[in-house]
Amino acid sequence: MTWETQQTDYPRTRPDLPNHEPRGCPRGASYSWYLYSANRLKYPMMRKRLMKMWREAKALHSDPVEAWASIIEDADKAKSFKQTRGRGGFVRSSWQEVNELIAASNVYTIKNYGPDRVAGFSPIPAMSMVSYASGARYLSLLGGTCLSFYDWYCDLPPASPQTWGEQTDVPESADWYNSSYIIAWGSNVPQTRTPDAHFFTEVRYKGTKTVAVTPDYAEIAKLCDLWLAPKQGTDAAMALAMGYVMLREFHLDNPSQYFTDYVRRYTDMPMLVMLEERDGYYAAGRMLARCRSGGCAGPGKQSGMENGRL
Repeated sequence: MTWETQQTDYPRTRPDLPNHEPRGCPRGASYSWYLYSANRLKYPMMRKRLMKMWREAKALHSDPVEAWASIIEDADKAKSFKQTRGRGGFVRSSWQEVNELIAASNVYTIKNYGPDRVAGFSPIPAMSMVSYASGARYLSLLGGTCLSFYDWYCDLPPASPQTWGEQTDVPESADWYNSSYIIAWGSNVPQTRTPDAHFFTEVRYKGTKTVAVTPDYAEIAKLCDLWLAPKQGTDAAMALAMGYVMLREFHLDNPSQYFTDYVRRYTDMPMLVMLEERDGYYAAGRMLARCRSGGCAGPGKQSGMENGRL
C-alpha cells in the first residue's frame, strides 16, 4: 500500500475565518492498519449452514435458480439459515460459488416478485468505477431498488438523502463560522467530523448560539448552549412542532417579508401538497395552486402563497 502525506499548509481563505488546520483525523491516520490487519477479509465468506444447503441443492439440481428455489421455498430450510443471521459461523467460500448463489437468488426474486424487490447499495458510488458498477449501476440496469449507503456510513446524516433524494449537498464546514445559530441534529460533530469540529467550537466565541438534538449526552452536547434530548423516534414530532411555531408566528399571525422571501427562494413551501380524505384517512393529493386558495395569478404575475391555508 502506498499513500502520500498531503500538503498541510492550507491557504487562508480570508482574514476573518479561522485556519483550516489542524485537520487531523485518527481514522484516516490509522487506515493503513486496516489493510494490513489480520482481520481483513481477503476472500468471500458464507455461513456454514447456508453453504451446506446450497451444495446439497446444487447436487440435486443442475439449474442454480431451481437449486435456490428448493431452499427458499422450503419453510424449514429457509428458517434454519435465516435464524443464524447476526451470529458467527462464517466459513471460506469461493468467488464462483458466491457469485452463482447471488445471481440465482436475484433471478428467483425477479421472476417471482419483480426486480424492484432486489435492493442494495454501493459504498460511496462516486468513489470508483468498481464501487459504482458493482452496486448502483448493477441495480439500475436490473430494475432494482437503490438504497442509501448513508445508513451504513458512520459519519453522515441518513435523513439527508432520504429527505432530498441525493447525497448531502451543504456548505463546507468552514461556513459554520458564518452562522449565528447552529442546530446539530443527530450529528456528533466532534466524533464524526473531527477535522472540522474546531469551526463549531470557535464560532461560539462570536456569540453564536448552538443547540444539540440527541437522545444521549454525546460529545456534541457539551459544546452547545442547549441540549434537547427527545426520546428515540420522537424527534420528527419535535421538528413538526418547531415548523408549526415558525409558520404560525412568521407566516400566518405576523407575516415576515424576510421569511416569505426566504421560503420562496430556498424551500419547497410554495409547492405545498394538499391532503385529500380517502376512506377515513388523509392522503397526499395535488399540489396547492393559488387558484384553489382564493385567487389566480394573472398574466405576468408571480403565483405566490399569500392565500395558502395550512
